[in-house]
Amino acid sequence: MTSLLTPVLPSGRPSLFLAPMQDITDLPFIRTLSNIGGPDIFVTEYFRVHIHSRLDPYILRSITENPSNKPIIAQMIGCDPTELARTAIELKKHPIAAIDLNLGCPAPVVYRKNAGGGLLRNPSQLNTLLATLRESCDETPFTVKTRVGFESADEFHKILEIFKNHSIDLLTIHGRTVKERYQTPVHSDLIKLAAQTLPFPVIANGNIVDTQTGLNFLNQTKTAGLMIGRGAIRNPWIFKQLKSALNKQPTQPVSGRMLLEYIHTLYEETAREIPDFIEDKHVQKMKKYLIYITQGHSPDFEFQIRRVKTRTQFFQTCSSFLDHDSPTPSLPNENSRLFCGFSQFLE
Repeated sequence: MTSLLTPVLPSGRPSLFLAPMQDITDLPFIRTLSNIGGPDIFVTEYFRVHIHSRLDPYILRSITENPSNKPIIAQMIGCDPTELARTAIELKKHPIAAIDLNLGCPAPVVYRKNAGGGLLRNPSQLNTLLATLRESCDETPFTVKTRVGFESADEFHKILEIFKNHSIDLLTIHGRTVKERYQTPVHSDLIKLAAQTLPFPVIANGNIVDTQTGLNFLNQTKTAGLMIGRGAIRNPWIFKQLKSALNKQPTQPVSGRMLLEYIHTLYEETAREIPDFIEDKHVQKMKKYLIYITQGHSPDFEFQIRRVKTRTQFFQTCSSFLDHDSPTPSLPNENSRLFCGFSQFLE
């Protein structure tokens, strides 16, 4: 694909992206979402880039075996312009829609190495990186995913001026600072400012947990689309629901059994990617997904899931809470450490 602009701006409605989440939104997750609709555009987990790095074979399979027939963007994370340029040239050999630079990861283990959100602390280095990657990508679209600052949202105006100086094809903005992680409302006013100011499309990210929060986020920011991560793990039908709502069509509620079937599918899809399958170890991996899925349900659901050890215990617990045809809760708990501040889009 030589241009990202057509899938980003489809006729009639804003675009919907799956946000990359390391060790979660991998190839099995992409396959699972593809079977129930999914987003318009996928983004890979990030390729770690340093002097000794090579393209991670497993992440690369999300591109070479992309089961969705949708565009997929390859994301990189690193701080060395030479090595990022080298990796971009390697990625261009594969069927990608764009190359994305991660400027938003808030994990201390990442930003302490001056990668991800850590790059926002150094405007000069950021300026050099963007120029180098724009040149390396050449005709391949170059996109960026950022936060609004490192320590303070007051940093955003300087960051915005840097972005203006480069021919970026698309900018996704998670509306929090690195230090705010996921524990605050998002700065939707800054995302709106970027959408009004920048000469390329802006995508809004953060605090989209259901149809209403997504629609209100769009209305407040006037962006070209939305990127959804945690909300899509909890409810993978969120993309389908938003598409229906944006097209003025009724949205289908998610029943307990629908969610239970999703968990079964995700279990099997992830299991078949493990060469030396160990059931108990796989159950631990599935807990990474269930911690998001259980939010908004009875607190006992999460409590019990955290304590299961075997496949039998895992599915017995899931069935005890989800084996029904009633609608599941549309919203997670706002006071959890995983979802916080989304009521700003419910007013």
